[in-house]
Amino acid sequence: MNTNMQDYITNSAAREWAPLIEKGIHYQGIFVKSLRYDAASGRSKTILLKFEPGAKYPYHNHPAGEEIFVLTGEATVEGTTLQPGDYLYTPPGFKHSVFSKTGCTLFFVIPEEVELLDEPLNKAD
Repeated sequence: MNTNMQDYITNSAAREWAPLIEKGIHYQGIFVKSLRYDAASGRSKTILLKFEPGAKYPYHNHPAGEEIFVLTGEATVEGTTLQPGDYLYTPPGFKHSVFSKTGCTLFFVIPEEVELLDEPLNKAD
């Protein structure tokens, strides 16, 4: 095991926001920064998401659950508005969509990839 603390620090301010594109689908108005990439699974498991005003992530399932912490703005999850400082634990198998009327920045821990249940509107070219 690597015990060099520097190898486990991510300077998120030095990283650029990237458009959220998953499996060829471009989620308009949603941007991502990877904080922890897991080489074994080939995906980021800890991320920041930034929603522009009016952006929506479609209805989906969390096979292994999820954790969300609101850093800025407001996010609506299943009719409940989360504000800065709010934390949401999503149990395994829980389904929801995420919408932000005002825009927001969210901290996510996602152990496994989500399963989309609604057809997204935007496909990447």
